[in-house]
Amino acid sequence: MNLKFDRVASVVFLMLGILIIVESQKISASAYGSEIGPSTFPFGLGIALIILSILLFFETVRHKAMYKSVEDKEGEKFSNYKQFLIIFISAVAYAFLLEKLGYLVTTFAFLLISFQTLERGKWVSSIIVAAAFSAIIYFGFVNVLGGSLPKFPL
Repeated sequence: MNLKFDRVASVVFLMLGILIIVESQKISASAYGSEIGPSTFPFGLGIALIILSILLFFETVRHKAMYKSVEDKEGEKFSNYKQFLIIFISAVAYAFLLEKLGYLVTTFAFLLISFQTLERGKWVSSIIVAAAFSAIIYFGFVNVLGGSLPKFPL
């Protein structure tokens, strides 16, 4: 873990969370064929992002001495930026491919790439968790909450 990187990332994600909440309020209140409005999910994600970024910021401030030894490693700094860049590019690709490939395929691929970026080599557990998460969230959002997500492209 890189203390400076985590602190800067927490501030960036805090601002992003605020932006997501502000922009979600501009989305219409209801959608045809959906029990909940399209602004509900982005609003919830914005709140979660703000809470998690605040927790990360306070954790880096509180544990400064503990991370000091890790921060001194030079290879670690490059690794964090490389991981961030890979996940950021895959998130942008996720946003562009969501409508074309559907929620299940793009979410599974994004999660698999993210898991392998963060912890290489655990293919079986990464595939199981990515598939289960994608399917459970899709089922819960569409069938339980009555929302709509991009369908499988077949």
